[in-house]
Amino acid sequence: MKAVILDSDTLGSDIDLSPVSSLTEQFDCWGTTRPEDVVTRLEGATIAITNKVIIDDAIMASLPDLRMIAVTATGTNNIDMQAARERGLTVANVTGYGTQSVAQHTLMIMLALATRLPRYQHDVADHLWEQAPSFCLQHHPTMQLAGKHLVLVGSGELGQAVAQLARAFGMRVSFSARPNAERDERPTLEALLPEADVVSLHCPLTPDTHHLIGKDQLRLMKPHALLINCGRGGLIDEQAALEALRHQRLGGLGVDVLPVEPPREGHDLIEALTQTPLNLIVTPHNAWITPEARQNIVTLTADNIRLFLANHL
Repeated sequence: MKAVILDSDTLGSDIDLSPVSSLTEQFDCWGTTRPEDVVTRLEGATIAITNKVIIDDAIMASLPDLRMIAVTATGTNNIDMQAARERGLTVANVTGYGTQSVAQHTLMIMLALATRLPRYQHDVADHLWEQAPSFCLQHHPTMQLAGKHLVLVGSGELGQAVAQLARAFGMRVSFSARPNAERDERPTLEALLPEADVVSLHCPLTPDTHHLIGKDQLRLMKPHALLINCGRGGLIDEQAALEALRHQRLGGLGVDVLPVEPPREGHDLIEALTQTPLNLIVTPHNAWITPEARQNIVTLTADNIRLFLANHL
């Protein structure tokens, strides 16, 4: 039996693939795979392993031996799921692999924005501390997290992990109701925004959550409030949030995700980093990349393949 991983580079070169490679007689490992090479590399494979490489119906039709697609990520948007069902292919993804990693990253952004780290780092680099009349700089008001109100959108494993860390800092935590939910007794996001000091998004991107934070929602927020998106690009209207930040209607903005990744055509938030100093943080979708989280992906993928082998062969 043959298994093929098409884009192992997405997991990093320091990860041990042996939990997966030991499960089949033949294991082919490709760091990256171009679309035109997918079929050739998967010829004769029973199991295809992919993170972001697209496997559509035409590819499936060219691979009569293929019986399973193991996705080394939570999202399966690169797989034609309907075609896979119609062809009887098993598709298995991984979830919860980076909970602690992403929660840690979220708190890092929260702490940096609360202490106005981007602004003070710029001031130090610009020699303002050296010219200060006193021993310290304090012209950017900071926020003490203890006693502040954190509003979380998304109450799954990740949202709960962020809540646990925030409570350790003495924050009060509220979860908003799911958008357009008929039976959710929690307060709506719009009801919580006026009293939020920090808003952090940890929900999927759906038609209901696209631009969940837009111009109308930003108007409801306190001028000192911090907005964090470590969920999916498109959950916030980045241009509206940037405009609010520039006009001091938002205290800080931190994102780990953008609507198009990588942002080869650039993005307004990236451009803003090179312009007037703002309390702005943009990280390159790397909240999940601790070695522990990436190795956990391999472990969970091996579990998925092992279950498939036990049930189908």
